[in-house]
Amino acid sequence: MNCYDPMDPNGNITVTFDIHQWTTDGYLARVTIQNYYQYRHIDKSGWKLGWRWAKDEVIWSMRGAFATEGGNCSSFKFDIPHSCKKDPVIVDLMPEGLPENKSEDCCRGGILHAWAVNPSMSFSSFEMKVGNLGGNTTGYAPRNITFMAPGPGYTCGPVMDVAPTVTSAIGGRRQVQVFRTWKSSCTYSSFLANRTPTCCVSLSTFYNPNVTSCPLCSCGCREASEKSHTCVREGGPLPSSMIVENLDTVQCTYHMCPIQVHWHVKNNYKDYWRIKLTISNYNYNRNYTDWNVMVQHPGFNKNTTTYSFNSTVLPSVGFEDDVALFWGIKYYNDVLLQAVEDKPGSVTTEILLNKEDSFTLSNGWALPRRIYFNGEDCQMPQPDNFPALPNGSSMQRPLHCMLILFIIFLRTLVSWL
Repeated sequence: MNCYDPMDPNGNITVTFDIHQWTTDGYLARVTIQNYYQYRHIDKSGWKLGWRWAKDEVIWSMRGAFATEGGNCSSFKFDIPHSCKKDPVIVDLMPEGLPENKSEDCCRGGILHAWAVNPSMSFSSFEMKVGNLGGNTTGYAPRNITFMAPGPGYTCGPVMDVAPTVTSAIGGRRQVQVFRTWKSSCTYSSFLANRTPTCCVSLSTFYNPNVTSCPLCSCGCREASEKSHTCVREGGPLPSSMIVENLDTVQCTYHMCPIQVHWHVKNNYKDYWRIKLTISNYNYNRNYTDWNVMVQHPGFNKNTTTYSFNSTVLPSVGFEDDVALFWGIKYYNDVLLQAVEDKPGSVTTEILLNKEDSFTLSNGWALPRRIYFNGEDCQMPQPDNFPALPNGSSMQRPLHCMLILFIIFLRTLVSWL
């Protein structure tokens, strides 16, 4: 089952098995997990990769990752395999692991960066020695690939026998081909993930004093009581147990979201206009590392200047509006800190957008169409609630009244004279 995303038409997680050495009873394989999603990254606690063996394979040893269960290896009397599970689940090693257990491009704690943000950290690899197949075999492709990152939502296609992977050696002068390659692509669906929304959007403008708040209970209503710690009232105590028991304890707000994204139309100049974008973290238990925000807006088709975030414009299919991706600057604001007492953690930037012929402040044009945080669709206010331009007729009434008063004043002055 493939889940097509018009915001990221080529996005997927590709799992590649490369056999690069035969053994007496199996093979040595290198497995690579590549994140091709432009804006969706794999955060803590990292990915889990599973499959089902076609025959009676076992994993003799692994480097760069490990199987979570050893399984029943009672039929092996001397050399005990690393895992005898028919359906092993593999997780990544942490960066601080022992050097002898590491392989090339491994050990990132299961974290994969988004392709558009950091392609060099968007993949991870591990090696495994597979055996118990007897002699004279070219191996059997594993079946039923599963990918958790760290929760559900991913569906993986069948494992396909594809052209063997070719890499370069000796400074690119020699091409080296593996013996065999299998691939499977995994795609994400928020419907399958069945997650409660994690973010919402509020709006404001310089031309309207009213702030359009996030929709009520955007991320589900929560109970604030001494027995429930999913929501903490302003000024209320923070239970010490909640840090361990609940990873999503938020401030009690009207929206009840861990993340609020605020879009403020700040200024309107002759050749450009200025936006202030603020992301606030109301979660007491979680910092968001390597966060990103994606915004769909027609104003991004012109040159854009972003002052305190990194940014890029992403390709999309089927949308007239452009899509821009924003993320933090390394060692400056790439971590969105957790809330402390009654103060949320926040990061902010100002954005200058050049004007074009279609620019207007009317009908909500200057406001975003959709906003995503860490790949999750944020709850937007209803268009009817967007900040509106002042009514033209209402602005003219005071001038009309002043004119009438001025005429009355003149007539009174003339009568006195």
